[in-house]
Amino acid sequence: MFDSLTSPLIKLTTEVGERIMSFYKSDMSVEIKSNQTPLTIADQTAHTLIVEGLKQLTPGVPILSEESDAIPFDERSKWQEYWLIDPLDGTRDFLEHTGEFCICIAYIKQHTPVFGMIYAPLDKIHYYASKDDVTFRLQNGVEKILKTTTTNDPLRVLVGHHSSHNERLKEHLKGQKNYELSQMGSALKFCRIAQGDYDYYPRFGPCSEWDTAAGVCILEGAGGQVLGEDGKPLRYNTKDDLISPIFFASGSID
Repeated sequence: MFDSLTSPLIKLTTEVGERIMSFYKSDMSVEIKSNQTPLTIADQTAHTLIVEGLKQLTPGVPILSEESDAIPFDERSKWQEYWLIDPLDGTRDFLEHTGEFCICIAYIKQHTPVFGMIYAPLDKIHYYASKDDVTFRLQNGVEKILKTTTTNDPLRVLVGHHSSHNERLKEHLKGQKNYELSQMGSALKFCRIAQGDYDYYPRFGPCSEWDTAAGVCILEGAGGQVLGEDGKPLRYNTKDDLISPIFFASGSID
């Protein structure tokens, strides 16, 4: 299924990325949502275009987006498979012009991501993987298989821009004897570990299921893993809220 969908999804996300970039350095009004995250016309436009595109590619498959109207769990719980998207992950970084924002598209089947694609519009890089297959990086028409590196010394740790003051993260890092700490926005953190630039991404702060699903698939396809505090893979659409649990993303599997 995903072999035939990859090319159209690359085309779709490239087109959506161009629309996102058309707003990048313009003055935009910003709405603050109930979860205190920003919403812009770029988010809303990307949402509309991606949803329309997915409906054409896979008619009848449910779609859950960060910008969707709330869908009750009573309805979602009946889904065996669905698309899970974040039309513009890293809106704060988009507004701050860091370049660290992306489009995230994942396909969930029986509570597990089985396909993930992340597109970085500024650098025009696609990352994608199907479950139990390899991860690819596509830039300028050149496709490359990604592979994580063995753990380095010092450990190269990557966290979000707004996570460095998290007390649980600070306590967790005290257990690391030797590490270098870097910061980055959005799900691109999973991609940078997948291509061997970093080793470890612990997440204690709040994030949602659409922030992680595509990245999980991409990192696992490159040889890494993402586990919760219970040591098990993350599961999706299993409860009323869509908050992801604390997790630990690693480039190497011990």
